[in-house]
Amino acid sequence: MTYWPVKALFCVLLFLPVMVWAEVCAEDEKGAQVCLPEPAKRIVTLSPGATELMFAAGAGDKVVAVVNYSDYPPAALKLPLVGNHTRIDLEALLAFKPDLVVTWVTGNPPAQVELLQELGVPLFSIEPRTFEGVSSVIERLSTLAGTEQEGYVEAAHFRAGIKAISEQYRGAEPIPVFYQVWEQPLMTINNDHLIGKVLQLCGGVNVFGDMSRLVPRISAEVVLEANPHAILTGSVDGKSDGQLDLWKNYSGLKAVARDNLFFVPASPISRPTPRLLEATELICEKLDVARER
Repeated sequence: MTYWPVKALFCVLLFLPVMVWAEVCAEDEKGAQVCLPEPAKRIVTLSPGATELMFAAGAGDKVVAVVNYSDYPPAALKLPLVGNHTRIDLEALLAFKPDLVVTWVTGNPPAQVELLQELGVPLFSIEPRTFEGVSSVIERLSTLAGTEQEGYVEAAHFRAGIKAISEQYRGAEPIPVFYQVWEQPLMTINNDHLIGKVLQLCGGVNVFGDMSRLVPRISAEVVLEANPHAILTGSVDGKSDGQLDLWKNYSGLKAVARDNLFFVPASPISRPTPRLLEATELICEKLDVARER
């Protein structure tokens, strides 16, 4: 009478440890294989981009602390802070007892990241620099958080969106573009930067694309010499904030003569997250306007 129920209970007990304690592994941007005994439940993100990516991966409810400027999605604004990406409050971070900390390869202080590693805190380093890299990191983060179903759907949506834009602008007329990262000192990006890849996808020709540094400092003189047909920069909400006023003094500059000084929302274009898709669509539209003029 009790044989089958006991056998069934035995089977459940036999397989329960496997289901609960299944190890999860993923390779980070530094090439390190990161393995956790089970999907992460307490995650700390050390850059605003990492925060967005964890939510995109379907693991927003597992994020227990973030750094300053983690303002998207809105739910991230309610999370406790552990400093900013350049200066981490290690005591506050450790108090959250994270089972995973997502770091930014070139943005977080190396000494503090090394100390976390020495303390045995599981670290996963990210810094996607390609469109595929954005999708891939969402998938890998979802693996570590046990949210593959949500993460892989979001990654596929991003891939499909980028592919559609690529096909739409495959034959677009090339147009010389200057992207201004910062006004003082004057800074731009090269073609290896993700923003540079956005410009290329839209048919833009980055006038400083061949420079060796990812984010080089330049002078106003070299911009005038390059004479771009369009100048873009990021600002809060994509509204004019005076950052491009300098160029209005040079009426001979084609971008000025044709009124092609454009602003786009800074966060979506500067963070390697799914919102990069909407930023790319907007930049493509701006360059279409420049072509018409």
